[in-house]
Amino acid sequence: MNSTAPSTLLYIDDDAALARLVERGLKRQGYAVEHCDNGEAGVARIRQGGIDVVALDQYMPGLDGLETLELIQAIPGAPPVVFVTASQDSKIAVTALKAGAADYLVKDTQGDFVPLLHVAADGAVKQARIRKARDDAEAEVHASRDRYAALAAEREVLLREVNHRVGNSLQIIASLLHLQANSSSDDDVKVALTNAMGRVAAVAQVHRRLYTSHDLKSVLLNQYLEALLEDLRRSAEGNRMSRLTLKAEQMEIDPDRAVAIGIIVNELVMNAVKYAYPDGAGPIHVVLSADGDDIMLSITDDGVGLNVKLDPRSTGMGQRIVNAMANKLEATVERDPTHSGTRIVLRFHARTAAEVAAAKAPLSAAS
Repeated sequence: MNSTAPSTLLYIDDDAALARLVERGLKRQGYAVEHCDNGEAGVARIRQGGIDVVALDQYMPGLDGLETLELIQAIPGAPPVVFVTASQDSKIAVTALKAGAADYLVKDTQGDFVPLLHVAADGAVKQARIRKARDDAEAEVHASRDRYAALAAEREVLLREVNHRVGNSLQIIASLLHLQANSSSDDDVKVALTNAMGRVAAVAQVHRRLYTSHDLKSVLLNQYLEALLEDLRRSAEGNRMSRLTLKAEQMEIDPDRAVAIGIIVNELVMNAVKYAYPDGAGPIHVVLSADGDDIMLSITDDGVGLNVKLDPRSTGMGQRIVNAMANKLEATVERDPTHSGTRIVLRFHARTAAEVAAAKAPLSAAS
């Protein structure tokens, strides 16, 4: 035996003389042997624990071997059973194996079967240990999976709560900026506060999308832009954004890049509102579409275009913000020279370099 502690075999047989032969033979092989002379006593002993393998006779007074085997199989964590009988009837062997016996052998009254019992018991104990190790490993895998699922669910709840609180805080800041802008009598201050409010609102909308979504890893960009433009319409004075439209294909993007896109849209729309239509409101179109592996975003107006002189009060902050966000997106920003008004087109990859690398990693590992 490989184990340092001896394995214990329970021999259930009403033949006391044969039981002594089994005990002497198996003790020499390192087994501890116990004996019960009937099925009821054997089942009771197994329930107490500490039995590694059972040798079970078929013909006994009271419960026979098959009835006893059925009771043993019903015990949780029952040891393996080697079915032992003097009968040459193969049907008994088949029935015993189907009922859960680990092995089957024919005994004789002289004890010549004891070496075979030793081999069968060794094999049954080893197989039982392998099964237990496999079951323990599977149980640990299931437990680890359950722990991971619980942690993931807890993390999702925490992230949702964080996004909810951040979104609320940003919305409060945007509202305060809006109130301050409305109460200011200085046009320059009013414009600066309104611009700041739009930038804050663009970020707040991302967090609002995250905590109301089932997916915390991505944002539906079309829905996000629709909500963002609605915020801009509500915050605008008079009807200056009444003709602000959105045409967007459904697509998902990570939250960080959604923030950058929202800020760019906010800046370019506000720029069109301020400079495209000096005499009043006009159409402003935001278009989001997929172009192969790229995403195209355009903000278009039909206003005065390049013919207008820049407002001397302009600080160029909006253009610097657009350039900074475009760098974050690794996007190209171009003005369409063929458009009579102003049309700004951004093009960037639908997936980041890290996402592309992660997608290729399994393929590299497989090859």
